[in-house]
Amino acid sequence: MDSGAEERTPVWWGRRARALLSAVRARAPLVQCITNFVSMDLAANSLLAAGASPAMVHSIREVPEFTPRCDSVCVNVGTLSEDWLPSMRAAASAGRPWVLDPVAAAASGFRMEACLSLLALRPAVVRGNASEILALADRSAAASSRFKGADSSHESVDAIEAAKALALSSGAVVAVSGAVDFITDGKQVVGASNGVAMMQKITATGCTVTALIAAFVAVEPSDALVAAACALAIFGLAGEIGMESAKGPASLRMHLVDALHCLDEQTVTSRARQHFLATMMHWCVL
Repeated sequence: MDSGAEERTPVWWGRRARALLSAVRARAPLVQCITNFVSMDLAANSLLAAGASPAMVHSIREVPEFTPRCDSVCVNVGTLSEDWLPSMRAAASAGRPWVLDPVAAAASGFRMEACLSLLALRPAVVRGNASEILALADRSAAASSRFKGADSSHESVDAIEAAKALALSSGAVVAVSGAVDFITDGKQVVGASNGVAMMQKITATGCTVTALIAAFVAVEPSDALVAAACALAIFGLAGEIGMESAKGPASLRMHLVDALHCLDEQTVTSRARQHFLATMMHWCVL
């Protein structure tokens, strides 16, 4: 899926989002998710709805045989334990494109050390909220004086410079989730404003979009920035469509998954242009 030298206009982004979603549905990439207990259900069902094939495999005895067969890997440290760390490291070292979610990186020294050791294994993408990215870029569990567990105490725009620095130092594309999602390779920054505020009231939506990014990276491994930006946009668009029928967080969760399943090419192209490409998704050098 070589994008060539074509200018990345709003129309281009609409086509790429549509093409990558279509590729996920056509290829059904096998995505291994070593993720937290809270997110497993929503992540697995969202991957299925988008067309991917999820595998919640985390035993160290299975990783050497199983992970090389996967198309990508999602490593999420949400419910971190010492028992799972060897599996995470082994899966990240298996030669498959992988995505890191440093959940609550500043919660403890142990968690920060684990995240930094995983970061050294060169993920294709790191996706976190602003507080997580700020802490990881600072390489310190004491980086945030307004620590709120897995919730962000910063706006995504506050972490742009930290995200750029982290991308340059790690070699990974860094995605900062928030009211506006920012995705950077350290030089270029893409912003996407899809989604609705109610999504923040559903636990594990951030973890779930990290898994979706892994599915998109599986079908576009040569351009992780584009893959991550399109996955974030698609997930946010599904949230917008789901909110049209939802009455609250519980029904939004259901309708979001339905929307992921029902998104068609025309909807992605037209709604994407209107909501995040024409006015809200942009290339900029900051």
